Amino acid sequence: MKEKKTKIVLDADVINHFVRGGLLSLLPNIFPEFEFIVLDIVKKELPVLILSTLVKQMKEEKNIKEVVFGQNNIEKKEYFRLTATNGLGLGRGESACMVYCRYHHDVVGSSNTKDITQYCKEHNITFLTTNDFLYYAIQRNLLTIKEAEDFITQVRNLGSFPPVVDFNTYTCVKIEYM
Repeated sequence: MKEKKTKIVLDADVINHFVRGGLLSLLPNIFPEFEFIVLDIVKKELPVLILSTLVKQMKEEKNIKEVVFGQNNIEKKEYFRLTATNGLGLGRGESACMVYCRYHHDVVGSSNTKDITQYCKEHNITFLTTNDFLYYAIQRNLLTIKEAEDFITQVRNLGSFPPVVDFNTYTCVKIEYM
């Protein structure tokens, strides 16, 4: 039987950052041992220019795939609980990513730590932020610290706001292979 390959499920903010920073094609190379997916709900949240770059990447390099979210009732029920205004009222994209990862034992790729951290901790879901991806790219000699810092500056200048960090002292979660 073929062993399941862990997926990194990308939320809109991480896709946005890597498109604006011109490094979307690098993203799957940071963790070639994982599959990268984008849920259909997340694709709907993307601005047109970001979406067209993502779709082009998906067609040309085929290293990021689209997956339809909500294939079973447990996922749908949990998703609606998270997004309900009288519930947690979380965004659709990050909610779909977290629920998918909870039931498929995969990794969330989202920088929206304010909304995802508690849920991910409660359900033992690993998550990676934009800065975590950059950190691992540096560790794997795919980027220099200067290139990562320039990336953050460029993305911030274009209207997205990943935190500015010192990559010389930055630490992040160790990825455990599932």
